[in-house]
Amino acid sequence: MIKVFIAGATGWVGTELSKKITQEKGLQLVGGLSRSKGGADLATILNLGDGPIPLFDNITDALDLVDFDVMIDFTRPEIAKSNVIAALKRGKRVVLGTSGLTDADFKEIAAVADEHHTAILAAGNFAITAVLLQKFAEIAAKFIPHFEIIDYASGDKPDAPSGTVAELAYRLSKIQTPELAVAIDDTVGRKDARGASINGIQVHSVRLPGHILGVEAIFGEKDETLILRHDAGNGAEPYIKGILMAVSKLSTFEGLKRGLDTVMDV
Repeated sequence: MIKVFIAGATGWVGTELSKKITQEKGLQLVGGLSRSKGGADLATILNLGDGPIPLFDNITDALDLVDFDVMIDFTRPEIAKSNVIAALKRGKRVVLGTSGLTDADFKEIAAVADEHHTAILAAGNFAITAVLLQKFAEIAAKFIPHFEIIDYASGDKPDAPSGTVAELAYRLSKIQTPELAVAIDDTVGRKDARGASINGIQVHSVRLPGHILGVEAIFGEKDETLILRHDAGNGAEPYIKGILMAVSKLSTFEGLKRGLDTVMDV
């Protein structure tokens, strides 16, 4: 039985994940983190039937009072890093879905995981279709040296780029840095109109009502264009499947892995 703790248990993903875990054989939901509902019972709030499932407003109290094996974090970037590091230092395994962390953050997190001989799997997107987009984009980047990324999200998403796009830019940069016909510094007019350079790749973040989450990886050669696009709907189910897969794979490695596909046979 794997004992699971969810940081962000009453959020959009956390709510659906909490419900699903209580139905899964081999998993037991033993607690959660919620800044707005600390001290309450998650089982009562979500009508889960099995309780109590205590909620805490900080990770320190949770680590002192709850015995768990795996923490799943879907919070906010300003608290996710401290949650993760605190859990890893106690030898907990972690699935991280919170976006907004930097490459420097991940470097620090990896060092803590290595030091304490535990594991963390971080992914900007746990949907299988998003994982496939990343894999297809990596293949394309081997053959096409000109590419940029467009990042779509709802108007109230505070972080840019999204975790999905930050992860994609990181991975594509490991293959090659795109060629630019006109260097950004040589742009006539507003240089910032060319987007932000993320790991040497131009990224353009659109934030508007009507979007949920989406990403376009655009590859161009003379007289031809390849566009790979992923769009998410309103439901959390595509992410839940990937998160549960990640939980099941945490015991197979130590250290940090970035991307769900790193533990998949793809």
